[in-house]
Amino acid sequence: MCRSVSCRCVKSSRKLSWKKGACVKHSDQHADRRLWIRSLIWGLLLVVCVVGIAHAEGLFRWLEPDARQVIYQRAQFYELLGRHLLVVGIAALVTIFFGVGAGIAVTRKKGRDFLPLVAQLASLGQTFPPVAVLALAVPVLGFGTLPIIIALMLYGLLPIVRNTLAGLQDVNEEIKVASRAMGMTPLQTLYQVELPLAAPVILAGIRTSVTINIATAALGATVGASNLGDPIIAGIINGNMAYVTQGALIIALLALTIDSLFDGLQGRLRQRLSSPQRLS
Repeated sequence: MCRSVSCRCVKSSRKLSWKKGACVKHSDQHADRRLWIRSLIWGLLLVVCVVGIAHAEGLFRWLEPDARQVIYQRAQFYELLGRHLLVVGIAALVTIFFGVGAGIAVTRKKGRDFLPLVAQLASLGQTFPPVAVLALAVPVLGFGTLPIIIALMLYGLLPIVRNTLAGLQDVNEEIKVASRAMGMTPLQTLYQVELPLAAPVILAGIRTSVTINIATAALGATVGASNLGDPIIAGIINGNMAYVTQGALIIALLALTIDSLFDGLQGRLRQRLSSPQRLS
């Protein structure tokens, strides 16, 4: 009799556990789908804005009723968008390489003495305003995209280094000891245990860095790096708020699109790390 009751309790417990797991999984999938839908909406708005601004003269005319021209026409907006993404993308790739690499190096046994130095250097890069970096870089490197890429690299380094350090230092020491007890080398522990567990935190730093630099890259227009900053700078020089609004609107939509994509990636990573299969 007791054995029968015990079996029933075990079965009901398993059913409840399975139902709970199914509900959590369904909830995670629903949240994940919602994040990607939001990214798609922002992306569609960005495309509509880039394509439609050229045909929205009546909409911008009320901003500058006396201006001879209210639509920026020195370059196509999709060309400016492509150049903007190229500059931000190159700066992001280089910054991720050096930022994550430095974070990994100073959290190893041989590099821990350099941790305060690396943290201070990364912080120092963000204390310099990008305009000051451009002013110093142009006489040496000349006009073009290189000065703005360097400025974006320096300005975007701190969030990546800081989050890489935080993510790797937050990995439970017992997990690392267990991985070494299983026969993993330090390199295998880093790539198969530490980095996957720290990935959401590192990705949050990359997200912050890239989002900030999407707006900061507009300053490249002042040193001959043609991008979405062109209509903003032209509007400021000519006193044309319609130009400024067009450039700022596309940059804002681009930042929201990229930020929501990163949000979706972070949600996917969190979902993978919290899944029972992953933990087992």
